[in-house]
Amino acid sequence: MKPIAQLIVTAAAVAISTSVMAAPVSSEAPDVLVKRLSTDVLDTVKADKDIQSGNTRKIMDLVNSKILPYVDSDKMTALAAGPAWRQATPAQQKRLSEEFRTLLVYTYSGALSQIKNETIEFKPFRADAGDTDVTVNSQVNTARGEPITLNYRLSKGPQGWKIYDLNVLGAWLVETYKSTFKSEISKGGIDGLINTLQNRNQQLASKPLKTSK
Repeated sequence: MKPIAQLIVTAAAVAISTSVMAAPVSSEAPDVLVKRLSTDVLDTVKADKDIQSGNTRKIMDLVNSKILPYVDSDKMTALAAGPAWRQATPAQQKRLSEEFRTLLVYTYSGALSQIKNETIEFKPFRADAGDTDVTVNSQVNTARGEPITLNYRLSKGPQGWKIYDLNVLGAWLVETYKSTFKSEISKGGIDGLINTLQNRNQQLASKPLKTSK
């Protein structure tokens, strides 16, 4: 994924992951929820020089406190893994979700430090009152080029609405990972995929977050 796409994904408060905290029950409408998260994260980053300079602790705190409780990474991981998810044991599912969470947090946390003057414009939201799966459409306006399309998929469950996929530059994130997951599973099964993600996360943990100058 291009750096600008990484920036937009994170700036829009969609660092995809699972939270170890109890997820709050949200009665907000899906478009209201996404707008609030996006505005909150953008304002926090723009006001915090430590985050902009790549302070890892502050970036992770921001992700954990403001983003993760509103993302359904179990559903996202299940969709990316396909049929293999249903064949995995509960322990394997848990480990796969955790490693996928960590990978995406590392991938997108670096983009937080690149946020400067981006703004988000939301398109009119259309959904029926009884819908439990919706799409919220928006675009990110930057000073570096044309507006970037950013769309969210959300589903409604016992804890309210949660984000489970997003589209940046015409590509849905889950679809992007499906081919990678399928390839790793074909070579080493679910455990092979888990080990691959774990090794990648260990590599990322040893590197500093990239920041813009």
